[in-house]
Amino acid sequence: METTVDHILKKFGMGKKADLIPLLQEIQDEVGFLSEDSIVSVGKQLGLSTTKIYGLATFYDQFRFLPVGKIHLKVCNGTSCFMNGSALLIKVIKDEIGIEPGQTSRDGIFSYEIVSCMGGCSNGPVILVNNEYHTNIKSEQIPDLIKKLKFIIDNN
Repeated sequence: METTVDHILKKFGMGKKADLIPLLQEIQDEVGFLSEDSIVSVGKQLGLSTTKIYGLATFYDQFRFLPVGKIHLKVCNGTSCFMNGSALLIKVIKDEIGIEPGQTSRDGIFSYEIVSCMGGCSNGPVILVNNEYHTNIKSEQIPDLIKKLKFIIDNN
């Protein structure tokens, strides 16, 4: 049975080393993260060691190596967002969800990460919730946002 990763690898063909980043991006877009098995498969396809692939993937903060929650938050902590209170947002999210950045809650519902910039500097702090931007977020809005997101998941 062909897996999603196999299908993506087949699409890229034997590929070139220059295909590595787009290949990893597509796998992550489809699967949600880069598993050890997917890195091994990419290595075989491109003739690269898994160490080299993992080294490159860990260099870029866009790649994840663990599955994310059904609701994945990205919190901008770039200079402008930081100056507008993102550090407090991060603390409130941590307190509300009960996990550290980069982790996924035990129930698999929530995960979050801190990113360096999302390009919304004049509208910060910015939070991305499953690819939907929320701008000018205040820390006191976080508990209600988390409750609404939980409600959506519980009722789907």
